[in-house]
Amino acid sequence: MRKIMLLLIVLALAFPGTALAAYPEKPITIIVPSKAGGSTDTTARLFIKAAKKYWPKAEFVIKNIGGSGGQKGFEEIARARPDGYTIGMIFTTQVVAHIVAKRARYTLDSFHIMGNAMQDPLIIAVPAKSPIKNLKDFVQAAKAKSLTAAVNGIGSDDFIAAKKFELLTGVKFNLMPTRGSTEQKAMILGGHIDASFMNLSQLQAQHKAGKARIIAILADKRSEILPDVKTAAEQGYPVSMTATRGFVAPAKVDKKILAKLDDLVQKVNHDADFAAACDKGVLFRLPMTGPEYRQYLEQLQAEVQKFYDQNPW
Repeated sequence: MRKIMLLLIVLALAFPGTALAAYPEKPITIIVPSKAGGSTDTTARLFIKAAKKYWPKAEFVIKNIGGSGGQKGFEEIARARPDGYTIGMIFTTQVVAHIVAKRARYTLDSFHIMGNAMQDPLIIAVPAKSPIKNLKDFVQAAKAKSLTAAVNGIGSDDFIAAKKFELLTGVKFNLMPTRGSTEQKAMILGGHIDASFMNLSQLQAQHKAGKARIIAILADKRSEILPDVKTAAEQGYPVSMTATRGFVAPAKVDKKILAKLDDLVQKVNHDADFAAACDKGVLFRLPMTGPEYRQYLEQLQAEVQKFYDQNPW
């Protein structure tokens, strides 16, 4: 038996590409650092559907890990066994905000950045029956009394957008951290809060239906799906913020496997059926290669660090 085992080891060392050529031989787990049903989770499921076109024999399993603004999920990706059978999604600004605030048990170097898939501009929304119609009304109301505004956790893109707005205008919100966009949406639709900083994809349908009112989009230009909503800059308040959603793997995965995964992400990102499914689901694509997304994340971390140094949370 010892001789057989030794022979197998020698063969594995002599032909290292054999196992890699067969990859993947078992299901690949995609860790989604949020609850099922959200935009990140939807992106992962659309990705799997498109990926099967290029890897027809591969199997993918989604593992949702919510909590702590994605931190629990990010950390599980970072410490996963680096065998290519666990990858995951990250989203901003949370993935770098946790690093900046020294809460994270990972750094950007803990990951191999595979590429970005989506973006999701921030919005400011109010209940449908609110007297606030635009940002001028919003600022005046906030100066008259402290408004309660929901955000998706401390250090989130929502939170930082709200803080940026406070710095620009001099107002001070009673910020209410929530457990996710579902809770934010329920609060707006029920009229339980004055406003919410959240993502466009999460409330655009309710705005169209007249069940909520988006008073500004925090982007460089208006959205094609809501052309009636002015940007914050158009209304005299130049605050911008967008979320991104991309794919990563643990940093120490074999380079040949990473090359295969990178190639798959890029194939899916530029797949016509994937693009059509995203459009149908009102998901806004922003394809980036791994190096492009890595540069984006490094720049974002530097920006958030400067902001944190001035306004620690």
